[in-house]
Amino acid sequence: MSPDSSAPFSAELIERARDTRVVVIGGGIAGLVAAWECARIGMDVTVLEASSRVGGAIRTADVGGLTLDVGAESYATRGGHVRRLIDELGLGSEVVAPSGGRAWLGGIPGVPGGAAPLPAGGVLGIPANPFDPDVRRIIGWSGAWRAYLDRLRPVLTIGHTHSLGALVSTRMGSRVLDRLVAPVVQGVYSARPADIDVDLAAPGLNAALTRTGSLSGAVSVLSAERATKAPGGAVEGIRGGMQRIVDALLARLDELGVTVRTDTPAAALTRTPDGWQVEIEGTLGGGTDTLAPETGTLGDETGTLAADAVIVATEERMARALLRPSVPDLDAPANDASDDTGLDASADPGVAPEIEVVSLVLDTSALDAAPRGSGVLTVPGSYTAKALTHATAKWAWLAEAARALAPHRHVVRVSFGSQGEPAATAGLTDDETAALALTEASALLGVPLDSSQLVGAHRERYTQSQPASVIGREAQTAAARQHIAAVPGLGVVGAWVSGTGLAQVVPDALTESERVRTALLWDRRP
Repeated sequence: MSPDSSAPFSAELIERARDTRVVVIGGGIAGLVAAWECARIGMDVTVLEASSRVGGAIRTADVGGLTLDVGAESYATRGGHVRRLIDELGLGSEVVAPSGGRAWLGGIPGVPGGAAPLPAGGVLGIPANPFDPDVRRIIGWSGAWRAYLDRLRPVLTIGHTHSLGALVSTRMGSRVLDRLVAPVVQGVYSARPADIDVDLAAPGLNAALTRTGSLSGAVSVLSAERATKAPGGAVEGIRGGMQRIVDALLARLDELGVTVRTDTPAAALTRTPDGWQVEIEGTLGGGTDTLAPETGTLGDETGTLAADAVIVATEERMARALLRPSVPDLDAPANDASDDTGLDASADPGVAPEIEVVSLVLDTSALDAAPRGSGVLTVPGSYTAKALTHATAKWAWLAEAARALAPHRHVVRVSFGSQGEPAATAGLTDDETAALALTEASALLGVPLDSSQLVGAHRERYTQSQPASVIGREAQTAAARQHIAAVPGLGVVGAWVSGTGLAQVVPDALTESERVRTALLWDRRP
C-alpha cells in the first residue's frame, strides 16, 4: 500500500503524527514554512536558528524613523506559490504592486549623462527589435546593425548553446551583451551572463530560436506568450514590509506549539538507531525562545536534541557540513559537471556572492520627481554599486509613511557585490559605507546628494545562494538532494537547493517537508 497525502488522516495517523518529533535546523523562510507544514498535522516541531533573528533574507531595520525592508523587499509572482502562502496567512489584502515606473540603466558609454530608461519588453535584456529607439539609444547605431545580423545568421541544427553570454554575443554582438543583458543578469542573479544557462533562465528561448530562425524573433515569441499570461517577471510586496510574512508564520507556529529557538546553532547531526540526534553548540540553556518555552523535546542540558526526522534549512556551506557525515557521496560531482562553457559544476559549492544592501533615508526635494523611476541597473564596471532602488518611488505605502515624517523624505537602497568579487563595502566602516553609498546614489540618480541630506543609513550583508540557472548548478543540487532523500528521516530546503527567490524557495519547502512527513508517518507503521 502506498501513502496518499490527499487522503483524510485516520485516528491512527493522527496519533502517529503526535508521537513524531521533527527538528528544523535554520529559521529562514524555508525553515519556517517546513516547520509549519509538519506542525499543522500535529507533529512535535522544534526550530533551531543560529543567529539572533529568524526570517533569513527577509530582514527589517528602523532607519530614520521608518521601518524598512533591508533584505528582500518583494517576491516574484510566477507560479502563484508565494501569494497562496500569503493568502493562507491572512495577508492577502495587504499585497501591493510596485508603482515606481520603469527602471533606468546607468553607466552607458557615449550617452549624455550615461543613463537612459531600460527598454521595455525583451527577455533578460535581449531586445526583440534592436532598432527600437530605447534600445538604439543604449547600443548605438553600430550596435543595432550588429544585432540585426542575428536575423541573417544560420541557426544551429544540432544541439544549442547553453551559455546565455555565448548565445547573445554570437547572435547579437557585444553591445547587446554588455549594455543590456549583463546589467539585468548582474542585477537579478549577481552573476555573469556567461555562467547562466539559457534553458533555465529563459525556458523556451532556444526552442523559439530554432522555430523563428533568430534570437530577436525568439524574444518576440516569448514576449507575446508571456503577455497572455500573468507576467513571470512581475513582483509584489506587502504593505508595511515583508517582515509581516515572517511575523504571521511565527504566529501560526506559536498557535501550533512549535518551539523556535534563536542563538542556538547546530554543531553536528548524527543518525541513531531511533532516529537522529542534533548536537547544539554550547548548551540548550544558551538559546532564546522566540515562541513557546521548551516542550520537553529539547533533550538534556548537554546540548543534544533527539528527533525522528531532521530538515536542514541553512545556507549551503553549513548544510553540507552537517549532512556530510550521514549522506554518502553528498559532494560527488554531478554526471553532467561540464558543458560548453568549460565551467566545472563540481567546483566549491560554498562559493556564492556576498551582497551588501545600504539603505539611505534622505531629505531632499530633488528626488520628488523620481528622476530615475523605480531605480537603476548599472553596466558592469561603470560604477562601484551594481544597482539602486528608489524605494519610496517604487512602493506607495512606503512613500506615504515617509511623507508623514517629512514632506521630502525618501528611501534609496544601494546594492554592492556580485559573483566572483567581494562587495566594495566589505572593508569599510559603517560611516565610510554610508558615504560611498551616498556618492553612488547621487551619480546614479543624476542629482546632487550630500551628507547634510542624510537622515539615517543602514548596511545589511548577506550571502546570496548561487542561482539555479547557473550552468551545471541544477545537476549539482539535484544530485545532492537525491543522496539526501535516500537517507530515512532527512530532508533539505533553502535557496541553495531550490534556487534563489521566494517564488522558488516556498514551493520547494512545501514539497520537501511533505515528502519527509509522509515518509515518517508511513514508514513507522507497526
